[in-house]
Amino acid sequence: MAKRGGFPGGMPGSQANMMKQIQRMQRQFQEKQEELAQKVFTATAGGGAVTAEVSGEGKLLAVKLQEEVVDPEDIEMLEDLIVAAVNEAMRAQEEEYQKVMGANLGGNLGGLGGLGF
Repeated sequence: MAKRGGFPGGMPGSQANMMKQIQRMQRQFQEKQEELAQKVFTATAGGGAVTAEVSGEGKLLAVKLQEEVVDPEDIEMLEDLIVAAVNEAMRAQEEEYQKVMGANLGGNLGGLGGLGF
């Protein structure tokens, strides 16, 4: 009597389907990462006195200062505004990343038995 479940020359149908689904998810994940990498997230502080731009990969691209914010007598305020603008731009990038990638992974993992990361 033959054993059930053994396929000497290949994977059972459900495992093959699972592998196809995983490969499709990997492609989708990579596509979403590439889309995010092309985005630029901009944030301001001090009513627009300082602007920071962050790439979709989370890299600081630029800091722009309005001339009126450059006060040699108050360097600390300028430093604080720069930090605030950069942090806000990075927060926006991270939020978008979590939204896009979380939806991509979370929406597709249900078919894999609820695997989570």
